[in-house]
Amino acid sequence: MKRIFYFLMILALLVACTDDDNFSSAGGLRLTFSTDTVKMDTVFSKTPSATYTFWVHNDNDDGIRLESVRLAKKNQTGFRVNVDGSYLDNALGSQVSDLEVRRGDSILVFVEITSTEQAQPEPKLIEDDLVFRLESGVEQKVNLRAWSWDAQKIYDLVVEGEQTIESATPLVVYGGITVPEGRRLNLRNSTLYFHDGAGIECYGDLIIENCVLRGDRLDRMFDYLPYDRVSGQWKGIHLYQSAMTARLSNTEIRNAENALVLDSAAIDEEHIRLGMGNCIIHNAEGYGLKTVNSNIYIANCQFTNTLDDCVLIVGGIADINYCTIAQFYPFSADRGAALRFVNYEGDTDIPLLKLRCEGLLLTGYESDVLMGNVRDTIAAFEYQFINSLLRTPKVDTGDSVRFVDVRWETPKDSIQGKQHFKVIDEENLIYDFHLDSLSTAQGLGCYR
Repeated sequence: MKRIFYFLMILALLVACTDDDNFSSAGGLRLTFSTDTVKMDTVFSKTPSATYTFWVHNDNDDGIRLESVRLAKKNQTGFRVNVDGSYLDNALGSQVSDLEVRRGDSILVFVEITSTEQAQPEPKLIEDDLVFRLESGVEQKVNLRAWSWDAQKIYDLVVEGEQTIESATPLVVYGGITVPEGRRLNLRNSTLYFHDGAGIECYGDLIIENCVLRGDRLDRMFDYLPYDRVSGQWKGIHLYQSAMTARLSNTEIRNAENALVLDSAAIDEEHIRLGMGNCIIHNAEGYGLKTVNSNIYIANCQFTNTLDDCVLIVGGIADINYCTIAQFYPFSADRGAALRFVNYEGDTDIPLLKLRCEGLLLTGYESDVLMGNVRDTIAAFEYQFINSLLRTPKVDTGDSVRFVDVRWETPKDSIQGKQHFKVIDEENLIYDFHLDSLSTAQGLGCYR
């Protein structure tokens, strides 16, 4: 009896294998695709894209042989394709032959692009068709689409003398930009896309006017989430001890690690080391702005959504006027304060000679986003808040004299936290920190 059972099992397996190997060239058979169009994100010319995939399914009762899979425009568009492990070699006419898709089976297709320069300032649509020719002669197509954008490339730039960079086309920075001591870099009217690990290391002077500084990823982490909304895409700007003059105006710094850091330097009460006006620092994986023993002046700026503090003042002199400082960092619940000020770093006393804040809109998720930390030392710790909305418990101690015409925001307020702003879209990570018409912070912050 057992022998008959084993014989029937073997026979069934042989029949199954025979069925699986049954291929048909009937004209009515068709493949199905997980998409009819591969829509790729914008890519910089001469720069490889991310890899995109789609599935090819055979839902028929018989296997299908593919006479060929080819790019309709051959090697003219820059697309690169791998079908089920077989690369469409441009030397062979950008095609591959003699593939099989068994019944009920699927194969995976990988698509990338490295486009040529387009000789135009705006992104240009690049299209091609991936053509599947069946053994029956039937042809099926999947459309490939990408936008190609010409850009200038900067590799490990070391500034010589005084250098000005101004460009109507995007600037993609690899390796980073270094400003040596005694030299000066002027960035004007440009958008700089920094590759992973790249940033600006400044030992000299830095002037930035009307610029955007961000990461170079133009693709998406998920369908709904461009990398431009993800923090930590590039290194940020670091001003070292010898960097004594930095001016930023009408400039946006986003998705960096630490967006802007100033190391300690000798205080000169007559010289503003960092001046910022009408700037945005948003979505940093570390600090938004960290200054150590520096003399800074900031007006009409936005500091928002950072893993560490949006603004950290370590000693020195700081004058901050009509700024929006909002801590709604979405990627971790262990986020820093909106504004923190201290008179020490590690074991070193760093006197806070003066912190003066006027016209601030300072809020966030937590019930207290304003932190003043002082050690039990004789180091100076001088600060004052004037005409501001602060999300922090009301100060009723002797320090209350440091708060003049302050509105104390609490979680019990009818309008508080994210309700001040036009758009706080936590699902899609879209933020617009302009004031909502119902906000009680009218006249405060940088969008008053």
